[in-house]
Amino acid sequence: MKARIQYLFLLAALMAGLELIPARRAAAQAFTILYNFTSDSSGGNIDGGSPNADLILSGDTLYGTAEFGGNSDLGTVFALNTNGSGFAEAWRFIGSSEVTSTSEGVGPVAGVTLLGDTLYGTTPFGGSANEGAVFSVKTNGGPYTAVHNFTSLSSTGGTYGTNSDGGYPYAGLILSGNTLYGTVFFGGASGWGTVFAVNTDSSGFTNLHSFTGGGEGANPYGGLILSGSTLYGTTSSGFIPGEQSGFGTVFALNTNGSGFTTLYSFTNGIDGSQPFGGLILSGDILYGTAYAGGSSGWGTVFALHTNGSDFTSLYTFTNGNDGSQPWAELMLSGSILYGTATRGGSANSGTVFSVTTNGSNFTTLHGFTASVYDGISAYTNSDGNSPMCGLILSGNTLYGTAEGGGSGGSGTIFSISLASVGALQLGILAAGTSVVLTWPTNEAGFTLQSTTNLVSPVAWSAVSPAPFVVNGQNTVTNPISGIPMFFRLSQ
Repeated sequence: MKARIQYLFLLAALMAGLELIPARRAAAQAFTILYNFTSDSSGGNIDGGSPNADLILSGDTLYGTAEFGGNSDLGTVFALNTNGSGFAEAWRFIGSSEVTSTSEGVGPVAGVTLLGDTLYGTTPFGGSANEGAVFSVKTNGGPYTAVHNFTSLSSTGGTYGTNSDGGYPYAGLILSGNTLYGTVFFGGASGWGTVFAVNTDSSGFTNLHSFTGGGEGANPYGGLILSGSTLYGTTSSGFIPGEQSGFGTVFALNTNGSGFTTLYSFTNGIDGSQPFGGLILSGDILYGTAYAGGSSGWGTVFALHTNGSDFTSLYTFTNGNDGSQPWAELMLSGSILYGTATRGGSANSGTVFSVTTNGSNFTTLHGFTASVYDGISAYTNSDGNSPMCGLILSGNTLYGTAEGGGSGGSGTIFSISLASVGALQLGILAAGTSVVLTWPTNEAGFTLQSTTNLVSPVAWSAVSPAPFVVNGQNTVTNPISGIPMFFRLSQ
């Protein structure tokens, strides 16, 4: 796959010196399957199946969860070395604990959080009331500890009823000190989900906020992020019987439960709708994905400031080779956002993509291949399909999971090597009332572009006339007009 590289030059009239500001991209060099989850003739497996969630990395070990599989087909927590060796199960969910009489949670769909040698996670089902649980297990295998079992939902209120703490936690946890923060999809005082906190030793459970639907949003599916004493998250809907269905929100909340604020309400227009994934934060800008909506109806990548201002739809998916229906949160490295789309791509099996924070240079890093029914119980392929996870980056390698496919039809763990692209030998020199821009002729396929404003959406245009060659260098002479100009090379 070709590298997509851009270099920006900030040029102003009468500057004493001209400043070169590089913004380097990386190219996908190698897609590797690290592990194929297995499948037997009945469609079950021992190691796990349907890994929906993000991975975490500690040293050279990746940790994650699988929604199904294990002895009772109720899910697993697993570990794997980054070179694909040493797959091991930290826990197989069996529905009732081998250590205590408390029923286990089952069916984890979110990833885990690590503190020391202890992994913390959630399950949307199981627990003492079958409304989900917060749990912990050791990295070397068990024992299972119920950090919190969500209580029974009443038969009235919301979609599945009300209670004091919520139910069905689909999102993972974040950790600050010894306090875990998370969201639940249903329950709470109005039945539309909650934000909660609980200590790692199982003490101090607190319902920080119960969603009321409407303008607040409802049914948070994604996890939280924490900046200072402020939590940020998303809700996937905002429906109240008798009122118009909402399309999701971005919200902020203090860690003590005060100051709840709806930062943005989605309209199902060009902004998108149903943000199932969580957010990431860079400076005072939040970035995320919306599963649906946008100008093509297949989801968006968006940004907004932490005060709720300047919402921008950075990219709209087309359901072509770019992908469609992004489910998970993004990952940010420098000025590049990385993510996954569950569908679309060349075989409609999903994609891994990158896009810069100003919405330019969208790149499909990998398109998952088509799956074929094996005649027994599974749809298999060479690389997996339907990635629902966020990505993690270590060095120049991305790691993620695919929910289905692979040789066993039960999902895969993969890596994508991103080889850093060497710097172009670019030159920029003032020459009287003009500026001369040069780059090597052996760097093929680049176009020089310019703009007067870097505020998104950026309108780049090709610089005319075309370059001519002087001493092995592509050379463009451009007049200095007194207006600040930005230049980039784009491949």
